[in-house]
Amino acid sequence: MSVQPDMIGIVVRDMAAALRFYRLLGLAIPEGQDGEGHVEVITPNGYRIAWDTEEMVKSIDPQWVEPVGQRTTIAFKCDRPSEVDELYELLADAGYRGHKPPWDAFWGQRYAIVSDPDGNHLDLFAPL
Repeated sequence: MSVQPDMIGIVVRDMAAALRFYRLLGLAIPEGQDGEGHVEVITPNGYRIAWDTEEMVKSIDPQWVEPVGQRTTIAFKCDRPSEVDELYELLADAGYRGHKPPWDAFWGQRYAIVSDPDGNHLDLFAPL
């Protein structure tokens, strides 16, 4: 048997709002899918990321309830430390909530944490 991670799925309240945010992070999400119940893309490094509306998830799993708190985060790697700062500013200027401004982490990375429209934390990082 061969099992490997293939996709990260994110449940969203508002597909259009979620996709706007993730497009700002540089994901090539085709336009015209904002009203869909399920959208997915394959990143240049081969990861699949998918978004499902709460309605879609509830149609598959009627017992699904919205989680509380942070249990998972997605990390986006930048090429340079300055890009962490630039991306954090871009998202903040676009009205998204910064959770923790950029800092030089003790583990050798420039790091920041932002929140998507559903409150999920996303890490931005680059090697120092």
